[in-house]
This record gives sequence, structure tokens and C-alpha cells, in this order.
Amino acid sequence: MMARQSAGLLLFRETDSGVEVLLVHPGGPFWARKDAGAWSIPKGEFREGEAPLAAAQREFEEELGVAPAGDFIPLQPVKQAGGKLVFAWALRADFDPSQLKSNMFSLEWPPKSGRQQSFPEVDRAAWFPIETARTKILKSQAPFLDQLPDHVQG
Repeated sequence: MMARQSAGLLLFRETDSGVEVLLVHPGGPFWARKDAGAWSIPKGEFREGEAPLAAAQREFEEELGVAPAGDFIPLQPVKQAGGKLVFAWALRADFDPSQLKSNMFSLEWPPKSGRQQSFPEVDRAAWFPIETARTKILKSQAPFLDQLPDHVQG
């Protein structure tokens, strides 16, 4: 059996004040009151036989509602605390967070209530300077931020 794997995109843009990255906040009741250390790159799991970059593009479109385009810059994969291997690509692009259109998922909520509720997979997206992003992003994804400066210059 293949280990769990995810693929995602780290959007970045250069502004007058420096480089900013786009992070997403997970939707649903478990994450509603969490901020620091809760944000992520747009990503999702992929199955054996699916190309990681294709999965990253698919997940981005599902979570943000827009198809990503441009030159995808491969980053070194990162192993998350739970053992999942995450592949990522940096992409210089812009996105207006007010245009977020995430797919939905169902969950029994409140627990043991028998009631199913729908929640967005991603409830918000935002641009952050890299130093601020370090406080927002899941600790196990921070190495992607460390790799980004190597690809921004030039």
C-alpha cells in the first residue's frame, strides 16, 4: 500500500513591500477558531497513478475555484508530522481572495446529532508576507517557505 501523499501549489507574488504567499484556511467547525499554525498551501491527496502536479492543479481549482496557470516551479517534497508526503510547486501568480469559491464537504455536526451539515473545504484565503506566513502556516509546511527565496530571485 502506498503511503499517503498530497500535492499543492504555493502561489507567490512580488509587491513593493516584498514577497507575499497565498495561504488557505481550512473550513469546518474543527478549524473555525484556529489561526496561528492552521493555514496551509492549497493541497490535497492524490492516488497512485495520478501525476502529483496534475493533482496539485486539480486541488487548487477545487479549493479556490480557479484553474492555476503559469510556470510551475518544483519544490522539494516535505514529510508532515503524520507521515504524509507533500509535493509542492511554487507559482508566480495573483489571486483575489474575495473570489474564493471552494468546494463543500458534509460532516455530522454537532457530533452524534444525526444532522449532516455542509462546510467549505476552504473558508478563506489570504496573502501574507513570508515572515507572517511562517506564523500562520502548519509547522510541517514551513519548509516550503524556506525554499521559495531560491526561486524568486532572477
